[in-house]
Amino acid sequence: MTDQPDTENPMSSTLIEAFLNAVPLPALLIDQTERIVGANADARTLLGQRIVGRHFGTILRQPPILDAIESSLRDRNPRTTRYLSNDGAQDTTFEVTCRYVEGIGAVDAGGVLVSFQDVTYVEQAGQMRRDFVANVSHELRTPLTALIGFIETLRGPARDDAAARDRFLDIMEGEAARMNRLIADLLSLSRVEGEERMRPREQVSLNAELQSTARSLTQVAEQAGVSITLQLPEEEVTVPGDSDQLQQVFTNLIENAIKYGGSGGRVTVVVTVSERDPAVRGPSARIQVIDKGPGIDPVHLPRLTERFYRGDEHRSREKGGTGLGLAIVKHIINRHRGRLRVESDLGQGSVFTVVLPR
Repeated sequence: MTDQPDTENPMSSTLIEAFLNAVPLPALLIDQTERIVGANADARTLLGQRIVGRHFGTILRQPPILDAIESSLRDRNPRTTRYLSNDGAQDTTFEVTCRYVEGIGAVDAGGVLVSFQDVTYVEQAGQMRRDFVANVSHELRTPLTALIGFIETLRGPARDDAAARDRFLDIMEGEAARMNRLIADLLSLSRVEGEERMRPREQVSLNAELQSTARSLTQVAEQAGVSITLQLPEEEVTVPGDSDQLQQVFTNLIENAIKYGGSGGRVTVVVTVSERDPAVRGPSARIQVIDKGPGIDPVHLPRLTERFYRGDEHRSREKGGTGLGLAIVKHIINRHRGRLRVESDLGQGSVFTVVLPR
């Protein structure tokens, strides 16, 4: 089998090649002999280098695309279908369009132009959206179910039980607060994502922001039996940033260290500066939030910043977490063109490092 189609018109293959090379997508032409009479470089990369001259069924073996091509060859009507593949790193999805072309191919009897548009990112975005909606629904349904159950109980068996009523009202207040935190975090995440491409320019003092954050978390730390220690440079360290968002980052990381690493009794925040940091390719400020708690299983580290991902779901819910805090942190740091790194070993505590360009 050769790589050149057998046609009666010697100019046909040249015209086909020029035509297909002008198509900005993987594209091939199949004539009435049901053989591939031309393919551009992108199509060869996708389907194989030696596909010209072969029957299309030996190359495109998925029934939906075979049916679409055969139907277009028969009735000359356009068809659209999907072609599933794998690029070696992930599954890929292509939207395949079949369009009939008159006067081309063997004895100029016409053929079908088949083009492949990569829609993998669309499929992934759609799946992420579906997962997000499912997660939000689940997170809201849990407290709502509890609230409905307690309301029904208060209207029935516990109507005249003052002690039970007070206990149930306390639980209901906690569940309502949990929903309120979730909604607040969802709004915050949406806001941060909308601003992510707009890099902040205002100069922000890290010393002042961290001191303010530590003061605001004093009561939380005292209740947990944890001390917060700040190790700041003597000279003020400033970075271009959004003051409110950076304080949100520091609050989240320090509060998490108190809640989940507080068994070590101490949370330390260390700020260092560098004139040449490879993480941001220039001058930087590094903020490390260090705890001596139980640590995080390394298997969870790559996914910690995913929405609603929890390394310890039961403990996270018990502590009032929404599963969105680190996702918000990641987007804020991305907006500041910084980097977030997490290091942890079980039993050895955790270190969350924020690297910000100066």
